[in-house]
Amino acid sequence: MPGVVDGRSRKRHLPGVLREDSDDELGTEDLPWEWIYANEPDTEENNGRKRKRATWQDGQIIGARNGNFECYLGDTTLLKADSSNEAWVGIICEFQEDEEGEMAANFMWFSSPNEIRSAKKRTDYVENELYITTSFDVNALSTINGKAHVMSQQAFMNEFPTGKVPRKSKQYGKVFICRRGCNTRTCTYTEEFIWEDIYHGREDLEALQERLQKETKATRKKKPAKDESPERDYKFEVDPEADGEYAPGVYRTPKKARIRDAVTPSSRHKKTGNKPATPSSHRRIVVKKHLEFTPLATRVLSPMHVHASPYQVARTQLHVASVPTSLPCRESEFSLVYSHLEAAITDGSGTCIYISGTPGTGKTATVREVVSHLDAAVRADELDDFIFVEINGMKITDPHQSYALLWEALKGQRVSPAQALDLLEREFSHPSPRRVPCVVLMDELDQLVTKNQGVMYNFFNWPGLRHSRLIVLAVANTMDLPERTLSNKISSRLGLTRITFPGYNHEQLMRIVQSRLEGVPGDIVDPDAIQFAARKVAAVSGDARRALDICRRAVELAEADAKVNDLSDDATPNTPTKTPARKKDESPQKKKKSSAGRVTIETVRRAINEATSNPLQQYLRSLPFASKLLLTALCLRIQRTGLAESTFGDVLEEMQRMLKLTVNESRPLKLLEKRATGQKGEGADDGTGLMITKAKQTGQLIRPAGLGSAAVDLTGAGIINLEGQRPERPSKMRLAVGDEEVRLAFRDDPEIKGVGVML
Repeated sequence: MPGVVDGRSRKRHLPGVLREDSDDELGTEDLPWEWIYANEPDTEENNGRKRKRATWQDGQIIGARNGNFECYLGDTTLLKADSSNEAWVGIICEFQEDEEGEMAANFMWFSSPNEIRSAKKRTDYVENELYITTSFDVNALSTINGKAHVMSQQAFMNEFPTGKVPRKSKQYGKVFICRRGCNTRTCTYTEEFIWEDIYHGREDLEALQERLQKETKATRKKKPAKDESPERDYKFEVDPEADGEYAPGVYRTPKKARIRDAVTPSSRHKKTGNKPATPSSHRRIVVKKHLEFTPLATRVLSPMHVHASPYQVARTQLHVASVPTSLPCRESEFSLVYSHLEAAITDGSGTCIYISGTPGTGKTATVREVVSHLDAAVRADELDDFIFVEINGMKITDPHQSYALLWEALKGQRVSPAQALDLLEREFSHPSPRRVPCVVLMDELDQLVTKNQGVMYNFFNWPGLRHSRLIVLAVANTMDLPERTLSNKISSRLGLTRITFPGYNHEQLMRIVQSRLEGVPGDIVDPDAIQFAARKVAAVSGDARRALDICRRAVELAEADAKVNDLSDDATPNTPTKTPARKKDESPQKKKKSSAGRVTIETVRRAINEATSNPLQQYLRSLPFASKLLLTALCLRIQRTGLAESTFGDVLEEMQRMLKLTVNESRPLKLLEKRATGQKGEGADDGTGLMITKAKQTGQLIRPAGLGSAAVDLTGAGIINLEGQRPERPSKMRLAVGDEEVRLAFRDDPEIKGVGVML
C-alpha cells in the first residue's frame, strides 16, 4: 500500500502542555547565553534563596544566563515546542555542550497525561497535572522559554482556590501539579506523594531518580529468545537447544494472530429515503413513510457455499494478493530485518537499511510481516510504540510527494510537498522529548530518484540526525543501485546495513505453492505438476508471483475441463454392451476422463504456453530485427544501470557495446549493414544511430538502418515511451511494458541468440 499511511499513524495530539509562546522572562532581545560558574560571587544567593555552594567545585558550570534571566541546576524550566503553541517542562540536571558545540543542558522530563500513549494509563488526573518521568534528553539552551513552578495539589488549591490559574495572571501556563512519577515506556506509576516533601532543589535530584527507578518498572515483558540471530547470514543451522517457533526443522516465520485490516468506518446514521426537498412554493410538503412490504422468503448463502468448490479455494489461496499466515523460505531474512528494526526502535536511534533482490523474492512481504510482528509486540507491551508509513515509488506521481506522506504520518496534517519539506527539516533538526520512532518503507526506490537526487539525500540524511528517530527501509530490485545511480554523499549515508534476498530455487517455490494449497479438499493438484511449474519458473527468474500465477491458471484450466467432462457424461449416458472389444477400446478414454479436473503436468504446460503466448508475446515475437535489437539493448541498459528511464543515445551506446562482443555472424545484422552502406557512404553517421564495424581490418563504423523508425513504431504500438516521438539522442525513453515480457519473448529468439545475447 505504498503511498498509504498506516492506520496507527492517524492524527494525534502533539506533545507538551498548552501555553502561549512568549519569552517574557527572557526579554524580547536575542541575547547570547553565558555560563555561570561556581566561583562567581553572585552565585551565593539568587532570587532570594540560598544555594549550597559547598557541594560545587570551583570552575564547575552551575547555571546559565541570558540577559537578566538566570537558571541553575535543579531548576524547573519551560522549553518551547517548535512550530506549535505548546511547551515542555523539565528539570535541569546538567549543563554541557552538544555535538555541534552549542550550549545545551540535560533535562529530566515531566509528562502530561495526554502524552502517555498506552491504554493502561491512569484516568484520575486533574487539570494542569504532570508526571515526573525517568526520561532524559539534551536540548539547546535557546529552547528555554522561562521557568515553571511545580507544586502539590494542596499547595495549588491554597494559592488558586478556584482550581484554575487566572488567564491574566503572570503565572498562567507556568504552574503545574505533580502527585506521581511515571515510566512512560512501561506505563507504571509511583505511589502518590507531596511534591514539596520529596524535592527542594538540585540536592534532591539523585534521591528523586532513585525513587522513580525503585517504584516504577523499567523494562517491559521479556520476550522469548529466538535462535535466529543477525550474524547468521542466510544459512539454516540446527541448534539443539532452540525451541519454540524457531525450532529445528521449522521452515516458516512465526504465525501471528489474524488482525483485521484498518477500514474507513461507515457512518452510524442510516440514510433515509424520500429526503424532503426545498419547497418552491408555500405548499405544505408531506414526507410519506416508507412502504412496508412483507419480506419474501430469501436464501442466505454462507461463505462456505461460495468456497464449497475445491477449485475456488485453490484459486483464492494461490492469488498473489492473498496474505498467508506465514512466509516460508524467508526465515533468515525475516530474522535479520526484525532484529535490526527492533534494536533501532528500542534504542531510539535512526538508521537506514537497504534491501535488494529481484522481483518476486518476498522483500516487501517480509518487511510487512516484520512490522506486523513488531506491532503485536507493542500491543503485548513488549516494545515501544512506533509509527509505520509505506511509500511506493510506483504509486505516487512525483517523488516529492513522499515528504507530504511522511509529514501526514507524523502529525496527521496534509500539506504541500514544499511545506512538508520545511516542516520535516525543522522537526528532525530540533530535539524534542519522547519523540515516537517512525519506520518508513520506501518501496521501488529507483522510481524515487530525481535529477538532483534531493529526495534520496534527505531521506538518508535524516536518520543520521541525533534526535530524528527515523528508520528508513529502502527496497530496490538491484543490489548495486546506490553505487551506480546515487552519488557518493548519498550512498555513504545509506550505511552498511544491507540485506539481499536471493531468488527462489525450485524446492523453495514448491514449498511456497504447497503451503498455499494446504487445506484444499479433493487433492486436485498433482505434486509432479507443482514441481514442473517450480522448475520452469526457477530456471527463468525465481519469481514466486509468476509461479503462483501459473499454478492458479492451471487450476482454472482443470476446473474448465471438469465442467466439460461432467456435461459430456450427462449428454451421453452409459449404455450396457456385450461386446468385450468395445470395452477394451473405451479404456483409454476412461483413463483420460479420470484425469480431467486434476492439475497435471500437461495442465501446467498449457498454462505456461498461455502465459508465453498472449497477444503481447505474439506481437513481440513478430517484430522486425531492428525493433528486437532496440528492445534488447534497452533491457540490457535497464539491467546494467538499474534505472527504468534512459536516453535514446544511451540505448544506442548499449547496443554498440553489445554488438562489439558479437562473435557469431548474424545474417539479419549483415542485411541491416548492407542496407545502411547502400543508403549512405561507408562510415557515415547522422548523429542519431549506432555505428558498428564494417570490417575487422578497418576501424570504420556504419549504422544499421531502421533504428529510428523502429523506435517510432514501438512508441506507436505502446511498447516504449519516447519523448516527443523523436528518435534523437537526448530524447528520453523507457519501457511501457514489463521487462519480463520482453525477456520472455526474446529468450528463445534465434535472431537475438545469433547476436550472442542471452536475456
